[in-house]
Amino acid sequence: MQNDLKRIHLGVNIDHIAVLREARRINDPDPVDALGICKRAGADQITIHLREDRRHINDLDAQKIMFNSALPVNLECAIDADIIDIVCQLKPHRATLVPEKREEVTTEGGLDVIGQFQKIKKAVEQLKAHEIDVSLFIDPSAEVIEYSAKLDIDMIELHTGRYANIYAMLNTPLATTHHSIKELERPRSELRQLLYKSLEEIKDAAYQAHQKGLLVAAGHGLNYQNVHAMKEIEVIHELNIGQSIIARSVFTGLEQAIIDMKDLLK
Repeated sequence: MQNDLKRIHLGVNIDHIAVLREARRINDPDPVDALGICKRAGADQITIHLREDRRHINDLDAQKIMFNSALPVNLECAIDADIIDIVCQLKPHRATLVPEKREEVTTEGGLDVIGQFQKIKKAVEQLKAHEIDVSLFIDPSAEVIEYSAKLDIDMIELHTGRYANIYAMLNTPLATTHHSIKELERPRSELRQLLYKSLEEIKDAAYQAHQKGLLVAAGHGLNYQNVHAMKEIEVIHELNIGQSIIARSVFTGLEQAIIDMKDLLK
C-alpha cells in the first residue's frame, strides 16, 4: 500500500468530448475513440459522469465505454434510484456518488453525506451487492469524513473546486473577466491566505480519510498550473481530471495532453 501511494493514479474524465459533440447535436467526436488513446498515454482509469439529464455522456456512450475500455471505468452518478439501477446493470469498476443540480454547469460541491445519509447508505448497499466499488465525492470536511467512514465505501474523492477557483483568481486573468467569481473578488493578500487555508483543509481531510482506511482521490478544477499542490499530499492515491486535459488536447492532441499531465504527477 505504501509503495503504491508514491505514484498518483490519473483518471481521465472524457465527458468533455461528449460536451463538444452535443454542441452540434451530431455524432462526432465520439468519446469511445478516446479509450485506446488514454491507455496508450498511460492513464490509469477512464472517468465518466452519467447525469440524470444526459447533457453529455448518454446511456449508449456508457454502455460502449464499459464494453470497450481496457482501463477501469469510474462512473460518476447521482444517488437517484433510477440512475443507481442503471449503474448496477453497467457494472463499472467503481461508482462515485456525486450531487447534481439541473441548473449547474458542473458539479459545484460535495455530496451532502450528513443530510442524505440514509439515501446514500441505500445506494451504497445496492452497488456493493452488485460488487461495485463505491466512492463518495465530498467536500474536505472532518465531519463529512466521519459520516462517510460509517458507510461501506472504498474511497472518498475530495472536491478541489474551491482551491482551483482561488488559485485561478490569484494567478490568472480570471479576476479581470466577466467569468470572475464574485465570492472571491478580494485583495491578493486575502486570496493567498484563502489558498493556504483551502490546501490545508484538503490535506487534513486526506490524512483523516486515510487513517480511516479509505483510499483518497481528489478532483475538480485541477489543471496543469495548480495540480502540483496535490502531488505534495502523499496519501492522495488518485486524481480525476477532465476539462483541462481535453482543452489542451485541442492544441496538442489527446495523447500528448495526458502525457503532459502524467509528467507533472511524477
